[in-house]
Amino acid sequence: MTDLSPLLQPDRGQPARTLHVVRPDQWADWLKAQPARIRTTIAAHKLTGKAGNRAVLPGDKDDDWSMLLVCDEAEGSPFRIASLGEQLPAGTYRLATGEPGGAMLGWVLAQYRFDRYRKDDTAQGPRVLLTGEPGRIEETLRLATATFKVRDLINMPASDMGPADLEAEAASLARVHGASLNVTRGDALEQGYPMIHAVGMAAARGREPRLIELEWGDPTHPRLALVGKGVCFDTGGLDIKPSAGMRLMKKDMGGAAHALALAGVVMGQRLPVRLHLLVAAVENSVAGNAFRPGDVLRTRKGLTVENTNTDAEGRLILGDALTRAVEAKPDLILDFATLTGAARVALGPDLPALFANNDALAGAMLDAGDAAKDPLWRLPLWDGYDEMLKSDIADMVNAPDGPFAGPITAALFLRRFVPRDIAWAHLDLFAWRPAAKPGRPKGGDAMGLRATWAMLKGRYSDTA
Repeated sequence: MTDLSPLLQPDRGQPARTLHVVRPDQWADWLKAQPARIRTTIAAHKLTGKAGNRAVLPGDKDDDWSMLLVCDEAEGSPFRIASLGEQLPAGTYRLATGEPGGAMLGWVLAQYRFDRYRKDDTAQGPRVLLTGEPGRIEETLRLATATFKVRDLINMPASDMGPADLEAEAASLARVHGASLNVTRGDALEQGYPMIHAVGMAAARGREPRLIELEWGDPTHPRLALVGKGVCFDTGGLDIKPSAGMRLMKKDMGGAAHALALAGVVMGQRLPVRLHLLVAAVENSVAGNAFRPGDVLRTRKGLTVENTNTDAEGRLILGDALTRAVEAKPDLILDFATLTGAARVALGPDLPALFANNDALAGAMLDAGDAAKDPLWRLPLWDGYDEMLKSDIADMVNAPDGPFAGPITAALFLRRFVPRDIAWAHLDLFAWRPAAKPGRPKGGDAMGLRATWAMLKGRYSDTA
């Protein structure tokens, strides 16, 4: 589904089926107010007002019905009625009382399907939700479109989502929004971005590494850099992953998917910034010319890195991309990366780890995540662990020995490429749902996208 606009419509009194969404603590009063036929139906279904209870309720006419959902999610939750958006038959619906508000987003997200490679026999027509708040529709649809884009890019197998395909996505964005695009590859990449080149140089022909840059907006506006890790497939390199660890590595470009999707929202909403999008796109492959454990790598910044683990490649390509972002003197840098499995051990699949070199920025990100119901969890840039990056022969290693503080040492590595006077935040995210929830199917998913957008709106909307 590419055009989501039919799914949310202004309520002008058009015919629609009714959705009764009742909290458990409202159940007794709601039930008492219902006519006898409704109470009889509820008794026949043995509903008790427990969260998750649902039933089709009869209407006055033979073909008339409404839907009941008992829900204990807060009214501000985007996913309060997502299960209905996913399961109801095609048609037009409105809430019996109140407005859907933020739940409009979950209603739309629930109708996502990834059907590129097989026919979905369960697919329904559109489920349309009416709202008396038409002013919220445009941004809701834009965020839903961005989320669909993240899901599509991550769900795509690596055979159809390589570095050239990420470049094509950026080129499409540039055409739609009138942005400029610059792509560095080949000899220019090897000379200018040696760590990106080293990580990707073993890839097959047609899947060569590259740095993709998009610029948009008024040059007089504050400069915003969005940086994405675009490892389109990660074998682990010569430190090869086991098959179980490689199974989901098509999703290792999830950071790039987030950066591309967020850039689309920024440009589509015409946020008053000078946008600089950077995607380091590579495939970490195994071949005779693959970079090796023990190699000392040059960097764009001039530092040297002893490569202690070829499976810690994401931080290498981000280091060169961050250096390029810094050269343009941005007001803010945000980077997105599926960077460490250790972050998932610490926080699980739902919570992206947030690192920031600026407490005010971190606070704004966390507050925005709470408001958008898109939570983040801050981990420290703990100076005491910086010594773990010490190398005997180079300026630093890319991956310390031992199991401790993996997300933190990865973030500290990235911090070496960002001056303290530039606000910077790093999101280490999973970008994958291991199990389905209403509005959030199993597979690739956006995490921290809504939180980041809410923070950017608060930071820049008044700068015009």
